[in-house]
Amino acid sequence: MMYGLIPALTAILLAVPANSNFDTANIEQLTGVKGALNEKEGVFKVSFPRADLHVVAGGVHLTPPMGLTAWAAFTKVGSHTAVMGDMVLTEDQVNPAMSAALDNGLEVTALHNHFFWDQPRVMFMHIGGMGDEARLAAAVGKVFAQMKVNTAPPHAEIDPAKSTLSPAKIEAVLGHKGEFAKGVYKVTIGRETKMAGHAMGNAMGVNTWAAFAGSDDEAVVDGDFAMLESEMQGVLKALRGSGINVVAIHQHMTGESPRVLFLHYWGVGRTVDLAKGLASALAQTRS
Repeated sequence: MMYGLIPALTAILLAVPANSNFDTANIEQLTGVKGALNEKEGVFKVSFPRADLHVVAGGVHLTPPMGLTAWAAFTKVGSHTAVMGDMVLTEDQVNPAMSAALDNGLEVTALHNHFFWDQPRVMFMHIGGMGDEARLAAAVGKVFAQMKVNTAPPHAEIDPAKSTLSPAKIEAVLGHKGEFAKGVYKVTIGRETKMAGHAMGNAMGVNTWAAFAGSDDEAVVDGDFAMLESEMQGVLKALRGSGINVVAIHQHMTGESPRVLFLHYWGVGRTVDLAKGLASALAQTRS
């Protein structure tokens, strides 16, 4: 049985592992990666050095010990196993790897860069999960497998100045009205949280938004999703299930309550299909 990672983290921090009796050979076979046991902390960690990448950042040749090593760490929590990891991915590998994680019972908890000026650009995706050891290891193995695959990025020749899309079709799907200006149709949906007891809402940047450009047959949409922690996995699954790419996951504030996380996305396709994907993600939130 799989549990949500966020509430489970409390249990992980409070619980002292009763033992570290991992089936290490099985974990290595299922992940396809060799590991090492930290007996003191009761953690078995598998590592995937990205020696296949030739990354240069500002003239510096980066090697795996300089932060180009993907890993997943397993620990015992009662009768269950918990896993946390950091995946090192090229831009074109991020969303296939994210789908592999989400489709196999893992949670995706962050997506960001660790470097500036790197060529090729490298992104870092954090994952987690709790449940059966073998199922977690198999899921991690499917994520690692995406590091051996390269896919073509989405591409569309679109100039917003020449947009011909129909805002009415987007509104009909999203159920929210937007504004059409300079070839871009933008919809903004406010949310609210509190900082130091004061409400912070739409005008302060706590919002979900989508900007469309192009034609009804070929359009691009990009934007932000503002989500509660409990909503994030559902939003991610909805976007990826609709073929919309997630390009970043992070926070914009600190100390707010409830905590709000943000993800940035990019999609190419028919306007109605893109709007349907966003609508399915919006349905996972309280917006």
